[in-house]
Amino acid sequence: MNNKRFFNPHVKDIKKRLRDIVRWQCGGFKDPLPPPAPPEGFSYPNPLVEVDEKAPKVTWINHCTFLIEIDGVRILTDPIWGERCSPFRFVGPKRLHAPAIAIEDLPEIDMVLVSHDHYDHLDRKSVDRLNHRFPSARWCVPTGLMKWFHKRGVANVCEHQWWQHSLFKCAASKLEITVTAVPAQHFSGRGGWHQNTTLWCGYAVEFKRGDKKSKRLYFCGDTGYNPVDFKRIGERFSGFDLSLIPIGTYVPHEFMAPVHIDPEHAVKIHQDVRSALTIGMHWKTFCLSSEGMDQPPYDLLLSMEEAGLSPLHFRAIDPGQTVNW
Repeated sequence: MNNKRFFNPHVKDIKKRLRDIVRWQCGGFKDPLPPPAPPEGFSYPNPLVEVDEKAPKVTWINHCTFLIEIDGVRILTDPIWGERCSPFRFVGPKRLHAPAIAIEDLPEIDMVLVSHDHYDHLDRKSVDRLNHRFPSARWCVPTGLMKWFHKRGVANVCEHQWWQHSLFKCAASKLEITVTAVPAQHFSGRGGWHQNTTLWCGYAVEFKRGDKKSKRLYFCGDTGYNPVDFKRIGERFSGFDLSLIPIGTYVPHEFMAPVHIDPEHAVKIHQDVRSALTIGMHWKTFCLSSEGMDQPPYDLLLSMEEAGLSPLHFRAIDPGQTVNW
Protein backbone atom coordinates (compact mmCIF):
# COMPACT_ATOMS: atom_id res chain seq x y z
CA MET A 1 0.00 0.00 0.00
CA ASN A 2 1.31 3.43 -0.96
CA ASN A 3 -0.31 6.76 0.00
CA LYS A 4 -3.36 4.83 1.25
CA ARG A 5 -3.76 3.15 -2.16
CA PHE A 6 -2.86 -0.39 -3.19
CA PHE A 7 -0.50 -1.02 -6.09
CA ASN A 8 0.93 -3.86 -8.18
CA PRO A 9 4.59 -4.65 -7.43
CA HIS A 10 5.52 -5.99 -10.89
CA VAL A 11 4.15 -3.27 -13.21
CA LYS A 12 3.98 0.50 -13.23
CA ASP A 13 0.83 2.44 -12.32
CA ILE A 14 -2.06 0.85 -14.22
CA LYS A 15 -5.00 2.93 -13.08
CA LYS A 16 -7.51 3.25 -15.93
CA ARG A 17 -8.14 6.95 -16.41
CA LEU A 18 -11.23 8.31 -18.14
CA ARG A 19 -9.17 9.71 -21.02
CA ASP A 20 -7.73 6.25 -21.71
CA ILE A 21 -11.19 4.69 -21.77
CA VAL A 22 -12.46 7.42 -24.11
CA ARG A 23 -9.44 6.91 -26.38
CA TRP A 24 -10.14 3.16 -26.55
CA GLN A 25 -13.84 3.70 -27.27
CA CYS A 26 -12.91 6.14 -30.05
CA GLY A 27 -10.70 3.57 -31.79
CA GLY A 28 -7.38 4.08 -30.04
CA PHE A 29 -5.10 1.27 -28.87
CA LYS A 30 -5.96 -0.83 -31.95
CA ASP A 31 -4.02 -4.09 -32.28
CA PRO A 32 -1.76 -4.00 -35.35
CA LEU A 33 -2.57 -7.66 -36.08
CA PRO A 34 -6.06 -8.70 -34.96
CA PRO A 35 -6.37 -12.39 -33.99
CA PRO A 36 -7.61 -14.74 -36.72
CA ALA A 37 -11.35 -15.22 -36.55
CA PRO A 38 -12.72 -18.64 -35.55
CA PRO A 39 -13.68 -20.83 -38.52
CA GLU A 40 -17.36 -21.18 -39.25
CA GLY A 41 -19.01 -23.69 -36.94
CA PHE A 42 -16.10 -23.71 -34.47
CA SER A 43 -16.75 -25.13 -31.03
CA TYR A 44 -14.22 -25.84 -28.30
CA PRO A 45 -13.79 -29.55 -27.50
CA ASN A 46 -16.30 -30.10 -24.70
CA PRO A 47 -17.15 -33.75 -24.13
CA LEU A 48 -20.31 -34.27 -22.10
CA VAL A 49 -19.43 -36.74 -19.37
CA GLU A 50 -21.89 -38.06 -16.79
CA VAL A 51 -21.44 -36.21 -13.51
CA ASP A 52 -20.73 -38.16 -10.34
CA GLU A 53 -22.98 -36.41 -7.82
CA LYS A 54 -20.95 -37.74 -4.87
CA ALA A 55 -17.63 -36.42 -6.15
CA PRO A 56 -16.44 -32.78 -6.06
CA LYS A 57 -18.13 -30.80 -8.84
CA VAL A 58 -18.29 -27.29 -10.24
CA THR A 59 -21.02 -25.52 -12.21
CA TRP A 60 -20.46 -22.39 -14.30
CA ILE A 61 -23.37 -20.01 -13.66
CA ASN A 62 -22.10 -17.04 -15.68
CA HIS A 63 -19.12 -14.67 -16.09
CA CYS A 64 -16.93 -15.43 -13.01
CA THR A 65 -19.73 -16.94 -10.94
CA PHE A 66 -19.25 -20.62 -10.16
CA LEU A 67 -20.93 -23.00 -7.73
CA ILE A 68 -18.32 -25.31 -6.20
CA GLU A 69 -19.56 -28.35 -4.27
CA ILE A 70 -17.42 -30.72 -2.22
CA ASP A 71 -18.43 -33.04 0.64
CA GLY A 72 -21.65 -31.12 1.26
CA VAL A 73 -19.95 -27.69 1.30
CA ARG A 74 -21.04 -25.17 -1.33
CA ILE A 75 -19.09 -22.09 -2.38
CA LEU A 76 -19.94 -19.26 -4.79
CA THR A 77 -17.40 -17.04 -6.56
CA ASP A 78 -17.90 -13.37 -7.61
CA PRO A 79 -21.70 -13.58 -7.73
CA ILE A 80 -23.49 -11.51 -10.36
CA TRP A 81 -27.14 -11.94 -11.24
CA GLY A 82 -27.82 -8.34 -12.33
CA GLU A 83 -28.91 -7.37 -15.84
CA ARG A 84 -26.02 -4.91 -16.17
CA CYS A 85 -22.56 -4.65 -14.62
CA SER A 86 -22.88 -0.94 -13.96
CA PRO A 87 -23.72 1.54 -11.21
CA PHE A 88 -26.74 2.57 -13.31
CA ARG A 89 -29.93 0.69 -14.23
CA PHE A 90 -30.23 1.83 -17.84
CA VAL A 91 -26.66 2.14 -19.09
CA GLY A 92 -23.58 -0.04 -19.02
CA PRO A 93 -22.72 -3.55 -20.26
CA LYS A 94 -25.86 -5.68 -20.43
CA ARG A 95 -25.81 -9.43 -20.00
CA LEU A 96 -26.04 -11.58 -23.12
CA HIS A 97 -27.60 -14.63 -21.48
CA ALA A 98 -29.49 -15.39 -18.29
CA PRO A 99 -27.71 -16.85 -15.26
CA ALA A 100 -27.77 -20.63 -15.55
CA ILE A 101 -29.18 -20.98 -12.02
CA ALA A 102 -31.54 -18.48 -10.41
CA ILE A 103 -30.72 -17.37 -6.87
CA GLU A 104 -34.03 -18.90 -5.77
CA ASP A 105 -32.89 -22.28 -7.12
CA LEU A 106 -29.46 -22.36 -5.47
CA PRO A 107 -28.76 -24.96 -2.80
CA GLU A 108 -27.67 -23.79 0.66
CA ILE A 109 -24.52 -21.66 0.28
CA ASP A 110 -21.78 -21.86 2.92
CA MET A 111 -19.20 -19.43 1.56
CA VAL A 112 -18.80 -16.68 -1.05
CA LEU A 113 -15.44 -15.57 -2.46
CA VAL A 114 -15.19 -11.99 -3.77
CA SER A 115 -12.04 -11.08 -5.70
CA HIS A 116 -12.47 -7.28 -6.03
CA ASP A 117 -15.01 -4.50 -6.20
CA HIS A 118 -15.61 -3.95 -9.94
CA TYR A 119 -19.26 -4.05 -10.97
CA ASP A 120 -18.96 -7.28 -12.96
CA HIS A 121 -17.62 -9.04 -9.84
CA LEU A 122 -19.37 -7.26 -6.96
CA ASP A 123 -23.04 -6.68 -7.76
CA ARG A 124 -24.94 -4.94 -4.96
CA LYS A 125 -28.38 -6.41 -5.68
CA SER A 126 -26.94 -9.92 -5.99
CA VAL A 127 -25.20 -9.50 -2.62
CA ASP A 128 -28.45 -8.26 -1.04
CA ARG A 129 -30.47 -11.17 -2.40
CA LEU A 130 -27.87 -13.77 -1.43
CA ASN A 131 -27.51 -12.34 2.07
CA HIS A 132 -31.29 -12.39 2.50
CA ARG A 133 -31.52 -16.01 1.41
CA PHE A 134 -28.30 -17.29 3.05
CA PRO A 135 -27.68 -15.08 6.12
CA SER A 136 -25.21 -17.55 7.66
CA ALA A 137 -22.94 -17.73 4.61
CA ARG A 138 -19.32 -16.66 5.16
CA TRP A 139 -18.08 -13.91 2.78
CA CYS A 140 -14.34 -13.76 2.06
CA VAL A 141 -13.29 -10.36 0.67
CA PRO A 142 -10.05 -8.42 0.01
CA THR A 143 -8.73 -5.79 2.41
CA GLY A 144 -10.87 -2.66 2.51
CA LEU A 145 -14.19 -4.19 1.44
CA MET A 146 -15.54 -5.30 4.83
CA LYS A 147 -17.06 -1.86 5.48
CA TRP A 148 -18.98 -2.01 2.17
CA PHE A 149 -20.56 -5.32 3.20
CA HIS A 150 -21.34 -4.24 6.76
CA LYS A 151 -23.21 -1.20 5.40
CA ARG A 152 -25.47 -3.62 3.54
CA GLY A 153 -26.20 -5.79 6.55
CA VAL A 154 -23.77 -8.60 5.70
CA ALA A 155 -22.28 -9.47 9.08
CA ASN A 156 -20.34 -12.68 8.43
CA VAL A 157 -17.39 -11.17 6.53
CA CYS A 158 -13.71 -12.11 6.64
CA GLU A 159 -11.22 -9.64 5.14
CA HIS A 160 -7.88 -10.80 3.67
CA GLN A 161 -4.58 -9.32 2.57
CA TRP A 162 -2.39 -11.21 0.08
CA TRP A 163 -1.11 -14.48 1.62
CA GLN A 164 -3.37 -14.09 4.65
CA HIS A 165 -5.48 -17.15 5.34
CA SER A 166 -8.51 -18.20 7.38
CA LEU A 167 -9.49 -21.66 8.59
CA PHE A 168 -13.10 -22.82 8.60
CA LYS A 169 -14.46 -26.13 9.88
CA CYS A 170 -17.63 -27.81 8.66
CA ALA A 171 -18.97 -29.95 11.51
CA ALA A 172 -21.40 -31.91 9.33
CA SER A 173 -18.78 -33.25 6.92
CA LYS A 174 -15.71 -32.84 9.19
CA LEU A 175 -14.15 -30.84 6.37
CA GLU A 176 -11.43 -28.29 7.11
CA ILE A 177 -11.29 -25.40 4.64
CA THR A 178 -8.32 -23.05 4.44
CA VAL A 179 -8.90 -19.92 2.36
CA THR A 180 -5.80 -17.94 1.37
CA ALA A 181 -5.93 -14.66 -0.54
CA VAL A 182 -3.23 -14.70 -3.22
CA PRO A 183 -1.81 -11.96 -5.47
CA ALA A 184 -3.46 -10.83 -8.70
CA GLN A 185 -2.38 -8.02 -11.03
CA HIS A 186 -5.36 -5.74 -11.34
CA PHE A 187 -6.91 -2.61 -9.82
CA SER A 188 -10.05 -1.62 -7.93
CA GLY A 189 -12.63 1.14 -7.72
CA ARG A 190 -16.37 1.63 -8.11
CA GLY A 191 -15.87 5.31 -8.96
CA GLY A 192 -13.00 7.37 -10.34
CA TRP A 193 -12.27 8.90 -6.93
CA HIS A 194 -11.92 5.54 -5.18
CA GLN A 195 -9.44 3.75 -7.45
CA ASN A 196 -7.17 1.29 -5.64
CA THR A 197 -8.38 2.14 -2.13
CA THR A 198 -9.42 -1.51 -1.70
CA LEU A 199 -7.36 -4.59 -2.55
CA TRP A 200 -7.87 -7.16 -5.33
CA CYS A 201 -6.89 -10.82 -5.11
CA GLY A 202 -7.35 -14.42 -6.13
CA TYR A 203 -7.98 -17.28 -3.71
CA ALA A 204 -6.36 -20.63 -3.01
CA VAL A 205 -8.76 -22.91 -1.15
CA GLU A 206 -7.65 -26.18 0.46
CA PHE A 207 -10.21 -28.80 1.48
CA LYS A 208 -9.07 -31.47 3.91
CA ARG A 209 -10.91 -34.19 5.81
CA GLY A 210 -9.03 -36.38 8.26
CA ASP A 211 -6.22 -38.35 6.68
CA LYS A 212 -7.59 -38.07 3.16
CA LYS A 213 -5.54 -36.28 0.52
CA SER A 214 -6.61 -32.65 0.38
CA LYS A 215 -8.27 -31.05 -2.65
CA ARG A 216 -7.10 -27.64 -3.84
CA LEU A 217 -9.01 -24.94 -5.72
CA TYR A 218 -7.57 -21.81 -7.32
CA PHE A 219 -9.90 -18.91 -8.16
CA CYS A 220 -7.82 -16.43 -10.11
CA GLY A 221 -10.03 -13.33 -10.10
CA ASP A 222 -9.15 -10.66 -12.68
CA THR A 223 -5.47 -10.30 -13.50
CA GLY A 224 -2.74 -9.40 -15.92
CA TYR A 225 0.25 -11.70 -16.23
CA ASN A 226 3.67 -11.48 -14.61
CA PRO A 227 6.33 -14.20 -14.32
CA VAL A 228 6.51 -14.03 -10.52
CA ASP A 229 3.18 -14.29 -8.71
CA PHE A 230 1.65 -17.33 -10.38
CA LYS A 231 4.78 -19.45 -10.18
CA ARG A 232 4.98 -18.57 -6.51
CA ILE A 233 1.33 -19.59 -6.02
CA GLY A 234 2.00 -22.92 -7.74
CA GLU A 235 5.05 -23.53 -5.59
CA ARG A 236 3.35 -22.52 -2.35
CA PHE A 237 0.40 -24.90 -2.81
CA SER A 238 2.10 -27.64 -4.88
CA GLY A 239 -0.50 -27.39 -7.61
CA PHE A 240 -4.30 -27.39 -7.84
CA ASP A 241 -6.98 -29.91 -8.70
CA LEU A 242 -9.18 -27.17 -10.19
CA SER A 243 -8.42 -23.64 -11.35
CA LEU A 244 -10.86 -20.97 -12.54
CA ILE A 245 -8.96 -18.59 -14.84
CA PRO A 246 -10.16 -15.72 -17.10
CA ILE A 247 -9.94 -16.13 -20.88
CA GLY A 248 -11.87 -13.04 -22.06
CA THR A 249 -11.54 -9.21 -22.14
CA TYR A 250 -8.13 -8.82 -23.81
CA VAL A 251 -8.55 -6.75 -27.02
CA PRO A 252 -7.01 -4.27 -27.58
CA HIS A 253 -3.95 -5.86 -25.99
CA GLU A 254 -2.06 -2.62 -25.31
CA PHE A 255 -4.95 -1.33 -23.22
CA MET A 256 -6.02 -4.58 -21.55
CA ALA A 257 -2.80 -6.54 -20.99
CA PRO A 258 -1.69 -4.98 -17.69
CA VAL A 259 -4.94 -6.02 -15.99
CA HIS A 260 -6.58 -8.73 -18.15
CA ILE A 261 -4.91 -11.84 -19.54
CA ASP A 262 -5.51 -13.21 -23.02
CA PRO A 263 -5.89 -16.97 -23.58
CA GLU A 264 -2.14 -17.34 -24.22
CA HIS A 265 -1.34 -15.96 -20.78
CA ALA A 266 -4.23 -17.88 -19.25
CA VAL A 267 -2.46 -21.04 -20.41
CA LYS A 268 0.77 -19.76 -18.84
CA ILE A 269 -1.01 -19.27 -15.51
CA HIS A 270 -2.53 -22.75 -15.87
CA GLN A 271 1.01 -24.07 -16.17
CA ASP A 272 2.56 -21.80 -13.53
CA VAL A 273 0.07 -22.80 -10.82
CA ARG A 274 0.33 -26.48 -11.85
CA SER A 275 -3.37 -26.95 -12.47
CA ALA A 276 -4.71 -30.44 -13.22
CA LEU A 277 -7.99 -29.03 -14.60
CA THR A 278 -8.80 -25.42 -15.48
CA ILE A 279 -12.10 -23.88 -16.54
CA GLY A 280 -12.21 -20.58 -18.43
CA MET A 281 -14.24 -17.68 -17.09
CA HIS A 282 -14.79 -13.95 -17.74
CA TRP A 283 -16.27 -14.45 -21.20
CA LYS A 284 -19.64 -15.02 -22.93
CA THR A 285 -21.79 -13.09 -20.42
CA PHE A 286 -20.87 -9.40 -20.85
CA CYS A 287 -19.20 -7.59 -23.74
CA LEU A 288 -16.39 -5.71 -21.97
CA SER A 289 -13.74 -5.48 -24.70
CA SER A 290 -13.26 -5.51 -28.46
CA GLU A 291 -12.77 -9.20 -29.27
CA GLY A 292 -15.73 -11.17 -30.62
CA MET A 293 -17.73 -13.13 -28.07
CA ASP A 294 -16.70 -16.42 -29.69
CA GLN A 295 -13.01 -15.43 -29.99
CA PRO A 296 -11.73 -16.47 -26.50
CA PRO A 297 -12.31 -20.24 -26.83
CA TYR A 298 -10.75 -20.29 -30.29
CA ASP A 299 -7.67 -18.39 -29.10
CA LEU A 300 -7.56 -20.70 -26.09
CA LEU A 301 -7.50 -23.79 -28.33
CA LEU A 302 -4.69 -22.31 -30.42
CA SER A 303 -2.72 -21.50 -27.26
CA MET A 304 -3.22 -25.00 -25.85
CA GLU A 305 -2.05 -26.52 -29.12
CA GLU A 306 0.98 -24.20 -29.17
CA ALA A 307 1.84 -25.32 -25.61
CA GLY A 308 1.40 -29.00 -26.54
CA LEU A 309 -1.43 -29.46 -24.02
CA SER A 310 -4.72 -31.31 -24.27
CA PRO A 311 -7.83 -29.07 -24.35
CA LEU A 312 -9.38 -31.49 -21.86
CA HIS A 313 -7.11 -29.93 -19.19
CA PHE A 314 -8.26 -26.35 -19.86
CA ARG A 315 -11.94 -26.35 -20.69
CA ALA A 316 -14.36 -23.79 -22.09
CA ILE A 317 -17.69 -25.13 -20.88
CA ASP A 318 -21.26 -23.91 -21.35
CA PRO A 319 -23.17 -21.86 -18.76
CA GLY A 320 -25.02 -24.29 -16.54
CA GLN A 321 -22.64 -27.15 -17.30
CA THR A 322 -21.34 -29.18 -14.37
CA VAL A 323 -18.07 -31.12 -14.33
CA ASN A 324 -16.29 -33.17 -11.70
CA TRP A 325 -12.85 -32.20 -10.47
